[in-house]
Amino acid sequence: MAGKKINPLLKSGLEFGPIVAFFAAYLVLKDKVFTIGGTEYGGFILVTAGFIPLLILSTLVLWRLNGHLSKMQVVTLVLVVVFGGMSVWLNDDRFFKMKPTLIYLLFGGALSFGLLRGKSYLEDLMDAHLPLTKEGWMVLTRRLTGFFFALAVLNEAIWRTQSTEAWVYFKTFGLTAAVFLFFMTQGSLFKKYGLEQGGDQG
Repeated sequence: MAGKKINPLLKSGLEFGPIVAFFAAYLVLKDKVFTIGGTEYGGFILVTAGFIPLLILSTLVLWRLNGHLSKMQVVTLVLVVVFGGMSVWLNDDRFFKMKPTLIYLLFGGALSFGLLRGKSYLEDLMDAHLPLTKEGWMVLTRRLTGFFFALAVLNEAIWRTQSTEAWVYFKTFGLTAAVFLFFMTQGSLFKKYGLEQGGDQG
């Protein structure tokens, strides 16, 4: 179901604003320790605690304005609440750092399941409206599936071997840049399998 049209800048602000706020707050609080209820919490945990309601609020506003949410947005929100909440509740940042790994594994697994059935779930999963042939969707889905699994492995390698600060930079800029570059490099695919506006697939 198509959503209502909203201002692209407002949409981008609602989608990326919480991430930018998380990064900015982390830079301010990363070296601080807070004692709450007799328990010490590092700046990362406090920032995570603030990020969860901020993401919930921005997602609800986006849903209210747009009329719907993509499956990716819903799954991401659920995992942030669950794993972010576990990090705060248990005072352990590892759960929140594992969240991107699970997101990419879930999406990669969903796309793989579709491929095994000879179908592409990509358009529905991403709410994409790219004019591609059936073969084009299958090729793009195979590539994106491998890309998601690669990002899952990369996130695990970064958070397990690097500092929290390095992971925050990687999460904020590295993953975003990787996704952007992936689609930028698919130009030849879009050209080869693209459909003329209003054209058909057969």
